[in-house]
Amino acid sequence: MSYEMNELLNLMCDEGASDLHIQVGQPPTLRTGGSMVPVDGPDLEPEDTEELMSAITSDGHQQKLKTIGGADFGFAFMDRARFRVSVLKAKGNYGMVLRQIPNKLFGLREIGLPDKVKDLLTRPRGLILVTGPTGSGKSTTLASMINWINENQDGHIITIEDPIEYFHPHKRCIVTQREVGIDVPSFADAIRGALRQDPDIILVGEMRDLETIEAAVSAAETGHLVFGTLHTTGAARTVDRIVDAFPADTKDQIRTQLASSIVAVISQVLCRKIGGGRVASYEIMITTDSISALIRENKTYRISSDIQTGANLGMISLDAHLLSLFNRGFITGETCIEKSQLPDEMRNKVASMAAQKS
Repeated sequence: MSYEMNELLNLMCDEGASDLHIQVGQPPTLRTGGSMVPVDGPDLEPEDTEELMSAITSDGHQQKLKTIGGADFGFAFMDRARFRVSVLKAKGNYGMVLRQIPNKLFGLREIGLPDKVKDLLTRPRGLILVTGPTGSGKSTTLASMINWINENQDGHIITIEDPIEYFHPHKRCIVTQREVGIDVPSFADAIRGALRQDPDIILVGEMRDLETIEAAVSAAETGHLVFGTLHTTGAARTVDRIVDAFPADTKDQIRTQLASSIVAVISQVLCRKIGGGRVASYEIMITTDSISALIRENKTYRISSDIQTGANLGMISLDAHLLSLFNRGFITGETCIEKSQLPDEMRNKVASMAAQKS
């Protein structure tokens, strides 16, 4: 066979690639700086992808792959990096996508979060949601926050993930990391178990179903700081998405619970950076009495105007942050418009800013 798994993993690390795609009918392909770059070499045959898959996939996960057509897991590659792996079947052949998880934990400033976010991380209780599309850097943001708490406070942090991505050593905190499917059957079971394990901070890797959302909200209400993620963009949509998961007769109750428990919603998108690499753009909503009332009264569509007027509290809208990245020369006007929540408005702003510069 012309490709070795170890060589491909070393290449990923050397090139700083975020992902490696292995599919029949094309060479192994890296995603670097947001672009897809095929490795020099022949197209992969079915026996190649099977051999590459079996080089890193345990017997248990191979069994899962055969029975349900896919499996997800994390693994460490020497001391160079960790990878989150999704193995799959497509057209009867094996395929894989590997996402590189850097070994280094980033500081909050390094990933572009304002210092005001630190105030949120010292709260004794409540729900902090980090949201955005797949591949927008949510795991990195959460890992940076957990690491900041680990270095600056003492307590017990419990993370519940599928699979575990960043490894957190014990620093000032004791850190318990549990993997769904290996250490515990489900997110909801793990949250309920966590409440009996004297936690201060609970990280829920994905709030993907009603049972998990309910468990996370009640953990936040009972005096714990809970971090969770959702695949939504924007604070208003995030609140609506949680409420929509509940049956009609309990929607008012969950709105009341969210109004008192949500501390902040941080939404993010990853943008291609001019000159290579990527940069995150954020929307930050910090709950005020006014925002609590909007959530309780089902007026989430008005949250964005509170965010626009809450700059002194550390809030910023996604579009305002995108515009500031464009203004500082980090991203192009096209990227700014493409990632914007109100593209038509953004187009006008970008045009007038470009006119001023010229």
